[in-house]
Amino acid sequence: MALYSAAAAVLEGLERGDGGIKNLVYNSRFPHVRQLYALVSETLRYSPVLEKLLAGAALLQTEKKLPPQLAKVLVYDLLFGKGLKCGGRWKALARRHRARLEAELARLKVQQKVSRNEDLLAPARAASPGASQVPRYVRVNTLKTCVDDVIDFFKRQGYSYLGKAGSVDELRALSGKKFALDLHLPELLVFPPQTDFHDNLLYTSGHIILQDKASCLPAFLLAPTAGSHVIDACAAPGNKTSHLAAIMKNKGQIFAFDVDTKRLATMNTMLMRAGVTGFQLTQQDFLTVDPGDLKYSKVTYILLDPSCSGSGMVNRALMEEAAPSAKRLQALAGFQRKALSHALSFPALQRLVYSTCSLHREENEDVVQAVLQERGSAFRLVDPFPSWPCRGLTAFPGAESCLRASPVDTLTHGFFVAVLERCEEGAAEPSSLPAAAEENLQQAAEGREPGAAPKKRKKKKQRVK
Repeated sequence: MALYSAAAAVLEGLERGDGGIKNLVYNSRFPHVRQLYALVSETLRYSPVLEKLLAGAALLQTEKKLPPQLAKVLVYDLLFGKGLKCGGRWKALARRHRARLEAELARLKVQQKVSRNEDLLAPARAASPGASQVPRYVRVNTLKTCVDDVIDFFKRQGYSYLGKAGSVDELRALSGKKFALDLHLPELLVFPPQTDFHDNLLYTSGHIILQDKASCLPAFLLAPTAGSHVIDACAAPGNKTSHLAAIMKNKGQIFAFDVDTKRLATMNTMLMRAGVTGFQLTQQDFLTVDPGDLKYSKVTYILLDPSCSGSGMVNRALMEEAAPSAKRLQALAGFQRKALSHALSFPALQRLVYSTCSLHREENEDVVQAVLQERGSAFRLVDPFPSWPCRGLTAFPGAESCLRASPVDTLTHGFFVAVLERCEEGAAEPSSLPAAAEENLQQAAEGREPGAAPKKRKKKKQRVK
């Protein structure tokens, strides 16, 4: 049963936009990753057919306690795979409905005038625009190592280091065993697409984190200072949490929330492997967290990356899903507005990052605009990254301060980021980048490691005559 539960959890993670198939499979802690990857991939391939079978057989209506993703996995293996291997009540349940499911499969074949199961599959769709050219991004975990040491490690493994990239086109041209330092983020190395490091020693030991560049933006732009108190409101699977800890140099306190027990357990393992300390994981809906609780009285930074449609994830093409309905987008946007408004109610909050892996204006600019109007002049948008090429849609005055990302323009997943700061009466205009982020960029420009002291000018030694 563990195999099917793990596969269902990966499917749920894909729907939420938690990451790609490989990352979710390798972070699942399931011991047989190849078996799990194959089952997830095939279930995704048959997903439209499975949905028709489940609807025709009314399985989910009859078995209301059966989770939809688990139902897909079970029915796939029952009808298209090698037969159910699990025991327990779910196996008995699936077999109890086998005759109805097989009858529905036969009816579907007659309806579509095909004789083989494979003929029910629609022709493979093209990948998302630009998906095939999104590089492999590797974030150096500065809690355990430094950029120079990781570069030297990869050189010893036969990779050729090209230095800091000067443009997105240089990253697009990467091939073979060549890699570069990202042109925007100082701790991000860039490798050709599809480069696989899941079995690499640096990955398994937590020295590097496989994280898309756009997903690195929220923590980088929040830039909490060392010693501060931070909330990661919708934290699993934990990549952004570990990034926050690295920026804070493990000094301070991170409160991380998620409603799913299994996701939190996986996240805890990931954070421990990354060497993160000073964090508190809580299984709780962020909307139920009391901003007046003394525990959070010193929280000055919040990272809010709520559930979204995941429409910006380039692996969405694998799921062969239609665009979310207007009703679905409305429901998501309603939750996102509540979450953002709730986050801004924490009394000591000074800076907040709101981000999604969605392309839809309803989940992005519209959410920010609605909450800013609701909050009056208490908070305002700041421009966190003037040199970033893709800006927010012109949905309202100031929306250009928001950031967007896409496979075509930034060689990343599709993403949206907005940075809000509290307005203080009589305060000077906030800087576009917080001090910590400005320092990181300056260090990158000087070729220094993050946190390193400025380079001192060497005094000329006097010759002894």
